[in-house]
Amino acid sequence: MASAPGRVPRPAHDDELDPPLISVVMPCLDEAATVAGCVAEARGALGRLGSRGEVVVGDNGSRDDSRERARGAGARVVDVPERGYGACLRGAITASRGRFVVMGDADLSYDFGELGVLVERLEAGCDVVVGNRFLGRIESGAMPFMHRYLGNPVLSAVGRLLFGGAAGDFHCGLRGISREAWNRLELHSTGMEFATEMIARALQVGMRVEEVPVTLRRDGRGHRSHLRPVRDGLRHLRLMARMAASSPRPVKVRAEDPDRLRPRAPGSQRT
Repeated sequence: MASAPGRVPRPAHDDELDPPLISVVMPCLDEAATVAGCVAEARGALGRLGSRGEVVVGDNGSRDDSRERARGAGARVVDVPERGYGACLRGAITASRGRFVVMGDADLSYDFGELGVLVERLEAGCDVVVGNRFLGRIESGAMPFMHRYLGNPVLSAVGRLLFGGAAGDFHCGLRGISREAWNRLELHSTGMEFATEMIARALQVGMRVEEVPVTLRRDGRGHRSHLRPVRDGLRHLRLMARMAASSPRPVKVRAEDPDRLRPRAPGSQRT
């Protein structure tokens, strides 16, 4: 269509012509103490991979200078007015442009230097790749005793029972998804149960879901966690019950060999 007289057609943005391969997405709410470090870590990992990428921070109404610090570290910041962990991630992922999306918290609890192993599995054809902190490394004090030995294992076991698959850590915040899978899943959760919904829905529709070992570090924020264990645990359970009732037969998904996913010592061989 011809442009109006006297107007110069707007050239397409570089990202429209050549969108990034990888979008690293972080939900953020008052993370001024840590968000810049997370953005820098993610940008460094993208640089080492040699892949065109972007870092997108979804700000969920921060009252500190999280936005400014994220921008200063090189992130694109999008405001997500709907409150909640899931709502913030949904908004930021929708605003991102990468073929693959890797998401992780902006509190330094996850090592974004490990994003390469998630991208590797996505490039190999996985639809969803979830970090498993229990197969990787949990730093001392990084996960409360009850979460580590009761909450996470029990909720993950319920998830496997209801939806099949072999996921051992339904609630790990470091995970990746292909853009095609994201568009197909049409997730709706606004709270912490978003993590469960992603895995459960992917299994229900027969997507390829894998886990990789990741590291969980101590939260670097120095203020109270946004997690509310009892409330959030009940929300996870209610969501799983509703989803299982709507699709009572779990899809059979080939379980990955746990030994294949465990970190190897240099020079060791797998049998």
